[in-house]
Amino acid sequence: MKIKNIFASAITLIALLNSLPLISKTTNDIEEVVVTASLTPILRSRSGNAVSILSRQQLQNHTCVGISDLLRDVPGFSVSRAGVLGSQTQVRVRGAEANHLVVLIDGVEANDPSQNDEFSWATVSATDIERIEIVRGPQSSLRGSDAIAGVVNIITPSAEKTGFGLFLERGSRSTHHSGFNLDFKQPDFDVRLGLGHVESDGGNIARSGNEKDGYQNTTLTFKTGVKINEKLSVSLSARGSNGMNQYDADNDYDGLVEDRDRHSNFDNSTRRLQIDYSPRNGSWRHKLLISRSTNNNSAFVNGVEGNITASSKDRYQYVGSVSFADESSTLSFLAERDQEDWIQRGDDPWGDVNQDRERDTDSLALEYRTDVNDRLTIAASVRSEDNSEFDSSKTFRTETTYRLTDRTRVRGAFGTAIKNPTFTERFGYYTNFIGNPNLVPEKSRSWELGFDTQLSDGNVVLSATIFDSELANEIDGFVYDPTIFAFTSGNTNSKSERKGLELSFISNFWDSFSISSAYTYTHSKDVDSVDEVRRPKNIASVNLSWEATENLFLNTNLQFTGDQTDVYFPPYPEPSQVVTMENHTVLNVNINYIASDRFKIYVNLDNLLDEDYEEVFGYQTLGFGASIGLRYGF
Repeated sequence: MKIKNIFASAITLIALLNSLPLISKTTNDIEEVVVTASLTPILRSRSGNAVSILSRQQLQNHTCVGISDLLRDVPGFSVSRAGVLGSQTQVRVRGAEANHLVVLIDGVEANDPSQNDEFSWATVSATDIERIEIVRGPQSSLRGSDAIAGVVNIITPSAEKTGFGLFLERGSRSTHHSGFNLDFKQPDFDVRLGLGHVESDGGNIARSGNEKDGYQNTTLTFKTGVKINEKLSVSLSARGSNGMNQYDADNDYDGLVEDRDRHSNFDNSTRRLQIDYSPRNGSWRHKLLISRSTNNNSAFVNGVEGNITASSKDRYQYVGSVSFADESSTLSFLAERDQEDWIQRGDDPWGDVNQDRERDTDSLALEYRTDVNDRLTIAASVRSEDNSEFDSSKTFRTETTYRLTDRTRVRGAFGTAIKNPTFTERFGYYTNFIGNPNLVPEKSRSWELGFDTQLSDGNVVLSATIFDSELANEIDGFVYDPTIFAFTSGNTNSKSERKGLELSFISNFWDSFSISSAYTYTHSKDVDSVDEVRRPKNIASVNLSWEATENLFLNTNLQFTGDQTDVYFPPYPEPSQVVTMENHTVLNVNINYIASDRFKIYVNLDNLLDEDYEEVFGYQTLGFGASIGLRYGF
């Protein structure tokens, strides 16, 4: 596929559409304030990044149990789940690795250092979420190591009024999902407490046998804020999840998992204290953030505890910002210290599995944003990191957006990013693998070019982005070392490439009917110019929302995932093989009936076509399922 030719054709089409005699009106969607694309809150239309937002209404339309399922409709995202609800899940952006994406919960980095720096999507439910902000492209100059491919910020709700809410849901496979929230609101004080619980018998992950692999998760959220005076405010938030997921393993070493009594327990949490001080006289605004995230994971075989991993990350961050030139320019300064700890325990003949490691990172960053005139906005950021384990590093990013008309803008960005080797890659020990402490950080250079336009009185929004990224020092976690008769990790000598196209379309042209769609083409090659595994070249989705009556709403979601490759490890001594997982289409339907201002009934029909497919080779996914739920609030 010729990406540039497609992009040029799209621009021509938009130009023709813009020549029509339509009245322009900026929609609330594109003028939303985002807090993730900069060190300070900015208008979405002033960002040169490709930004997506999942609103409260979109989250309610989907009513997904897992957060990762909400991301399947986002341009540039691909999801690989090894089985059923609660199974290990990886999310990749623009063909990058799963640990190249930073995930924040209320601004707190929640990636798990004990799980290869990936976010534990399987252990975090979609309970009590207000919105999700997504910024694609390199963000290391603002967010540090790991942010090679982008940032996802999961924002929990604050109390908007004093009240109470609860929901109950029952579904296929003995799935139970329930929760409640308590809210208290005063002019200068608010507090919210939420609790959610989900459990399911699940389904059989393995291709053979009939053992079901279940899942349990209990999530508690707390958020409060107080406005001490016109200048000073303090906020506190916390979120914790604990539970269990069952899984299968390759017991006979034939390369495919079989039924076995295995499960893992998890306990994850994030906590944040933030102090904001904003003088009226236009001087520097100050933000002090202290946060901590913890992750504890333990694996059991036949009821006996085996490997244990645990991690914690403490962050102390100061951001100061000042606006000048009639508020058209903003200069921001960041000072940050991270302290990470990692623990591994177990019993494995391959090496010393009992490890205690730590590392510290001190960072300084600057960001400058300015509206040159009514049409042109430019921004630049630079970051310097001093890591206790690796050489000091510097990353930068530049971006610009230019408004061709009141309804059309073009945007572009160029930047560098890094990904430090993980604790697991350096010191991990498990069957057939021994870590390599001599690894160096991965480094990337990326650019993107995009445009956004509004048509028909702002009721139609079209967006397109092309992107290109080059990764050096890529870490290969499957390097066989004959001196130790095991696999290890190693940096590659050549560069790998990722490029592609993202398209999205949103239409609210009819009062009772709306449609949104997204398409992504990703061309991701490793250092040997071979397709990277679990990166489908083509992904598309369509959402249709219909207001059938004043109280009845129907949402239909169609997801297409193209062919993708994976690796199969046959019995020894045969070498590993690259296999192809065929494309699949999944249809989901959500029906909402608003019985009153306080009471709502909803029905979910998942995988309505009962599609049989795999996202990880050898791991079965769920077929058709249905659930019914009730929501009550006052």
